[in-house]
Amino acid sequence: MVRRKFLHYKQMILKMRDGGKTPGEARRVPRIGDVAAAAGVSVATVSRALSAPDKLKSETRDKVLEAVAALGYTPNSVARQLRAGHSRLVLVIVPRRTNPPFFAEVLHGIDVRLAEAGYVLITGYMEADDHDLRLIELAASGHVAGLLTISGDLPKVAGRSILDAGLPAVAICADPRVEGLPAVLLDDEQAAAMQVEHMIGLGHRRLFYVSGPPGNYNEVTRHRGVLAALAKAGLGPDALIEHPGNYAFSGGIAGANAYLALPDRPSGVVCGNDETAIAFVKTVHAAGLRVPDDVSVIGFDGIELADFCEPTLSTIAQPRFELGAVGAQLLIDRLAGADPADMLPPGGKILMQGRLLARDSTRPLGE
Repeated sequence: MVRRKFLHYKQMILKMRDGGKTPGEARRVPRIGDVAAAAGVSVATVSRALSAPDKLKSETRDKVLEAVAALGYTPNSVARQLRAGHSRLVLVIVPRRTNPPFFAEVLHGIDVRLAEAGYVLITGYMEADDHDLRLIELAASGHVAGLLTISGDLPKVAGRSILDAGLPAVAICADPRVEGLPAVLLDDEQAAAMQVEHMIGLGHRRLFYVSGPPGNYNEVTRHRGVLAALAKAGLGPDALIEHPGNYAFSGGIAGANAYLALPDRPSGVVCGNDETAIAFVKTVHAAGLRVPDDVSVIGFDGIELADFCEPTLSTIAQPRFELGAVGAQLLIDRLAGADPADMLPPGGKILMQGRLLARDSTRPLGE
């Protein structure tokens, strides 16, 4: 058995090295009919040998299993699920090319919890209309059991929505604002207020804010938190200079250039996420400013890279793994027939708390 497994892995390695071909000639994937022909039995007998081997004579069973091993046949578990009238696949809608360091840990949490419950994760990235239409058709095909979205948007093409399939669905991290759609979210307003309170507590009374994309769910909610924290400290809107960002490195560079062009620069900078903050710091460093000596900068998300840049980045850490795992569990419960109204607080949303990580990119004003 060990020898057979080793050969199988070796063939896989050689196949990947050889551009997708097996050693020698490329060959098609063996099917159940090939196994039946090699063993001299019917397809139904092969199926029984794999699903209920105790119901066959040992001689017949062994003959089938030898053919399976010789051909390298792998049963299609997805096809079996569909024939049985159910699927164990969960489609996760992901925003394309947006903040991959953040979403990787959310997907990890989703995957771990789904796997524990016997489900398999497949991802679908938001793209152009033709790609989104394929996701809509996949949801309607019966091939997936449920939907998770970690995007504030949902695939919609020509009046069709991915939710039209009627599959159980849960939103994670961003709320698409669809009535009746349960969501597991960070308390963005509280977390953004924490950013501003940290800066005000260090003596920074004027702030430069590089936001997320205008109109984005997370940005709208965080903006409320920023303004609420300023008001709580007795500071008006004139204490804040805003620059629209995009939750990406490019937005941080653009924000830094706008900041550098100001004649009277605020001493504190609040960024919509860590990628924005990291790019901001790098850009102002290149222009001769020192962080935190000349300007304090705080990010948002708590991605691993924030602890490895120079200086280390103060930030708000999101419980990314937990957001994914809790969202996946909520979907699993829905697939088991639970009523969201019985599981969720009023409003249909579970809010999780962020955590301040005060590091080297912020310091008291005047020190």
